Amino acid sequence: MPSRTDRSSSSPPRIAVLADSDTRWKWGALTAHRLAPGAGLDGRLLRGRATPTGRQLAEVGVRAESLREVTAAEFVGGADRTRYDVIVLACVGGAVQAALHGLARAWGAAPVRPVVVTGYVGVVYEKLADGLLLRHGADVVLANSPDDADRFRAVYEGVGAPAGSVTEWALPFLGDPDEAGANGGKSGDGSDTDPQHRPFTVVFAAQPSVPERREDRAYLLRRAAQHARLHPGREVLVKLRSKPGEHTTHIEELPYQKLAARLPGGLPPNCRLVYGHMGEVLARTDLLVTVSSTAALESLHLGIPTVVLTDLGIREALGNHHFLGSGCLASWDRLDAGHLPEPDPRWCARQGVAADGPYAHGTAFATARRRVTELVARPALPPLAPYYTAATAPGYLPAVLARHGLDPTGRPLPGRSREAGEPSALRRAVREAARGAYRHGVQRVAPVIRRLGEL
Repeated sequence: MPSRTDRSSSSPPRIAVLADSDTRWKWGALTAHRLAPGAGLDGRLLRGRATPTGRQLAEVGVRAESLREVTAAEFVGGADRTRYDVIVLACVGGAVQAALHGLARAWGAAPVRPVVVTGYVGVVYEKLADGLLLRHGADVVLANSPDDADRFRAVYEGVGAPAGSVTEWALPFLGDPDEAGANGGKSGDGSDTDPQHRPFTVVFAAQPSVPERREDRAYLLRRAAQHARLHPGREVLVKLRSKPGEHTTHIEELPYQKLAARLPGGLPPNCRLVYGHMGEVLARTDLLVTVSSTAALESLHLGIPTVVLTDLGIREALGNHHFLGSGCLASWDRLDAGHLPEPDPRWCARQGVAADGPYAHGTAFATARRRVTELVARPALPPLAPYYTAATAPGYLPAVLARHGLDPTGRPLPGRSREAGEPSALRRAVREAARGAYRHGVQRVAPVIRRLGEL
């Protein structure tokens, strides 16, 4: 990827990632890696309730050369248009829109500027139009599958907005089916052991906000424990996104850790809570169970039997309606009886997760990489032009921008360059210590220091 900024064309490309949660940092950092392997990476974490901890950052496995917290106003106020070749906006839609307007104002009509990329971190099953129009204005809007690409273009064309930014690719954290043990050496027949005598492993991928009701979450945990009791030769892992005190993209009001502590009889010996990188957990998974987690797409891509639960109904609020036609819908009762689903290959191909389809062997990212490389190589780029403006959405856009410290023109509001005010010297020192601990691999210390910095 040749540099198009004022830096030497022989310099390696540089990418900045703005992320507002653990999963979006994971998506943004891996997106940068897929678009330009070996590029210099600077991480900017949007300050807020979901700012990831050192452990969450390290779990992704992609290291940034620099990493610090910023507000949206700080990010656009310090955006040097000649420093980066690409900026990846890995945030919720409103934050992306604020960044686009802020960068548009900061850069104006300057022909030399970074290529701006955005997209979604997983399954898009709600707020399709709202989220997409808030992302319009980026040079590249990544669609995670052929189906998403068609839907995204239809939304933009439906409002008369240019749809040329929509670029098909795959989720950047999908594993390569050709990598050693894509199916982990699994028997795949539902037996309790594989040829290597490892217990047949069932993983329930929990979600922070789906379902929402305490009764429903307690039910799912109880059924996972029941499955373990019915199959003592199996290992049942409840994969959690965060440890107590950490936050994720979605607020978790009822963490499974608390529900497990109150479970009558407790968890059986072959059922336990686990954390860690999803890819590492999937490497030892024989059956993935979830309500609607994006982990289901990772699992399908790796050829692992995958179940999307119907116990609580198939409802838009749960997101499992996205898997209609997948062949993966089933209940805990069927799993208890030994059911192993067979996914529909046509559905998988449309979702970009067919292990032997067009997204195999690294081709999933080639189109987007070529697109970004071509834009970076251009001598000039037009100004950023989001669909939402004071003319198209006068009753909506100002409030979106104000939530991120910007006025309707994209200018930082007075006194809002730091949403929580200028941090004290102690807070600044604590944050720097947390970042240093992360950079040097002191993953157990960083979360503690971060918590102190929030006091």
